[in-house]
Amino acid sequence: MRNTYKNGIWHPLIRSRIRKMAFGLALATEILQALGQRIRAQRLAQELPQLELAQMAGLSLGALRKLESSGQSSLETLVRTVYALGLVDELEDLFVLKRQTIAQMAQAEALGQRRRATRRRRGSS
Repeated sequence: MRNTYKNGIWHPLIRSRIRKMAFGLALATEILQALGQRIRAQRLAQELPQLELAQMAGLSLGALRKLESSGQSSLETLVRTVYALGLVDELEDLFVLKRQTIAQMAQAEALGQRRRATRRRRGSS
């Protein structure tokens, strides 16, 4: 993707491509790269240099660069970056169990209840 950022402005087609990528059809590396691009777009929208964001997040400049370029990072690096960008609320809905039917709600509740293992009878092998 060349010429995606010129004179402080993101090219509109690239911006929409970053936002609308269907993760369900993507490879893990593509999802990581898209997330890195989104982090970069957020940083640029806030007019933060990489070094300043890295310092705000308590990261090395190299860690932030790697996150933005390839999406490769630890989960802690991602969370620190998101927190420093003021986007921690965006993480709120990640992996929330979505219950749509009464049967699904009952099943989720049953899974959440503590279960005891069955007792073995003495003398049985």
